Amino acid sequence: MGEHVLDNPIWEALRSRHRDIALAQGDVARYPAQVAPFLGVPREGVDVAGALPALIEPGETTLLLDRLPHVPAGFEARKLAMLAQMVCERPMAQTDGPEIIELDESHRQDVLALTALVYPHYFRPYTMRLGRYFGIYQQGRLAAIIGERMGMDAWQEVSAVCTHPDFLGRGYARHLLALLSNDILARGRTPFLHVANENARAKELYLRSGYEVRRDIAFFSLRREG
Repeated sequence: MGEHVLDNPIWEALRSRHRDIALAQGDVARYPAQVAPFLGVPREGVDVAGALPALIEPGETTLLLDRLPHVPAGFEARKLAMLAQMVCERPMAQTDGPEIIELDESHRQDVLALTALVYPHYFRPYTMRLGRYFGIYQQGRLAAIIGERMGMDAWQEVSAVCTHPDFLGRGYARHLLALLSNDILARGRTPFLHVANENARAKELYLRSGYEVRRDIAFFSLRREG
């Protein structure tokens, strides 16, 4: 059985739907640092020693899924976790909840404040350029968001499922997840996401909502010394 594009999602996204913003040198590609911290290579152990210094600044850490290149001198790799890669192939049940709006540049500071509080490691000043983002405002405050991140022609990653601590327990995450997942399916693509296996609450939400575990996928950091 051949390799699936979801087996190497960062590389595949940077070669397809995000190729216009990809920074690439030979067999390595990454998102701009102000967009996302993710870097991808086509296969395990590929030698990219000549390309990495042009793509990773001294002291900078990038993140990879599934496979690492050969790690040259001056770089340090660490395995961070095993993530559950989940897909949703059937429409979710509709949910009741407050109005959901599509977020744009005028909402960016609100999004950055929320993600800095509850999703600080992966969101960057211009992550919203990767896809569409949706949110719920309550009492004049951004209470919850969801968005699109990596994507290939037939697949779309759902990401940044965030709820402000003051608004937990109201079903906002499920409400946003149903809207975006069903919209992606209606557009002829399949939603997928990644969640830490240790994050039992989030994983259970996705399972109850109709997502299924496709596979566990390794999550690595690659840091340039300096």
